[in-house]
Amino acid sequence: MKTEPHIVIIGGGFGGLATAQALRKTPARITLIDRRNHHLFQPLLYQVATAALAPSDIAEPIRAILASQRNISVRLGHVAEVDLANKRLRLGEDEWMVWDKLILAAGVRHAYFGRPEWERYAPGLKTIGDALRIRQKVLTAFERAEWTEDEQQRRAMLTFVVVGAGPTGVELAGAIAEIAFQTLKNDFRHLDTSQARVILVEGGANVLNGFPPALQQRAQAQLERLNVQLRFSSFVTDIDEAGVTIGEERMDAGTVLWAAGVSAPPLTRTLGVPLHPSGRVPVEADLSIPGHPDAYVIGDLAVLEQDGVELPGVAPVALGMGRHVAKNLTSGGSRPFRYFDKGHLATIGRSKAVGFTGKLHLSGFIAWLAWVFVHLMVLVTYRNRVLVFIKWAWAYLTFERASRLIWRNETPNVG
Repeated sequence: MKTEPHIVIIGGGFGGLATAQALRKTPARITLIDRRNHHLFQPLLYQVATAALAPSDIAEPIRAILASQRNISVRLGHVAEVDLANKRLRLGEDEWMVWDKLILAAGVRHAYFGRPEWERYAPGLKTIGDALRIRQKVLTAFERAEWTEDEQQRRAMLTFVVVGAGPTGVELAGAIAEIAFQTLKNDFRHLDTSQARVILVEGGANVLNGFPPALQQRAQAQLERLNVQLRFSSFVTDIDEAGVTIGEERMDAGTVLWAAGVSAPPLTRTLGVPLHPSGRVPVEADLSIPGHPDAYVIGDLAVLEQDGVELPGVAPVALGMGRHVAKNLTSGGSRPFRYFDKGHLATIGRSKAVGFTGKLHLSGFIAWLAWVFVHLMVLVTYRNRVLVFIKWAWAYLTFERASRLIWRNETPNVG
């Protein structure tokens, strides 16, 4: 009797989930392992961080998504090591799991360019925990500033610095500006929130690297209309609890947020194969690990060039990679992966966005509508789509943000 192959997927993000769903009719035993029990729609994570959405609006339990798929089991756990030579992986301290085919889709974290201590003061944005921490920092800054009599301290508390002007940095900066200058303007009796400063720091010469120059300029203009201060060709040299140093300039800031660079998890170092400087894994054209045709790396972790350009770590690429690997596993082939770029969109604020597909360039309200439509359609469940649509419609009409709650880890007061 022929034994069904065991396919193990590490990671329940876009790539891992797409692989699992595309294998729903495959005669195989599939195990999906993730450290968290939910699939997260990361492109909207900044909206949780800036109080527009709640975590449950953009996350769904992995088990619920795959409940009807009978050939898959979901395992909550941490993969500590992958042994490619013996086709096994280690869960936790001492539990080993054997696999026939492996798909590594564990995602990436933010990178601090050799200064990991900065993470304590400048959180990045990759998880719901990150988003709630950022929301707490941003909203608490206004609360503290209202009752501070020292003008210098108030100015520092109302200074928000975002490092990195890619899509995440641009979206964060624009959203914080809207919070300060629109959402909260009537909420405080002893504070003028328009005194806030939102500063976007970028080492390059433009925002949104990879977008056409004309759209970069339009995005810059839209940010400036939101009163976001732009600092180009500027590099952070230090961050501490009181602020940030940009080059030689010291800037007191109550909130510093990190949106610059990514790095791979320590798991990739256990593979025993050559890695990209970021720790990510260079792959063959069919997305397999060189020398290991039964192991694949997809999504943000994979390094693959197409037409001389490295494919970006965005959701559409991860989705395409996941489906492609599933097709190869089903057919037994090793066809090379080819990504068709459908374009890119970045939102800057209410009715403000830029985007392009081929030679078609969009900006302003039309680009924002396209952004809304695309993101609603890609959300995993209809429940998410309905909830997010209602909240966006309400926010558009009222300038309100529906989730302005500050969460803290508090010890219950007992006795």
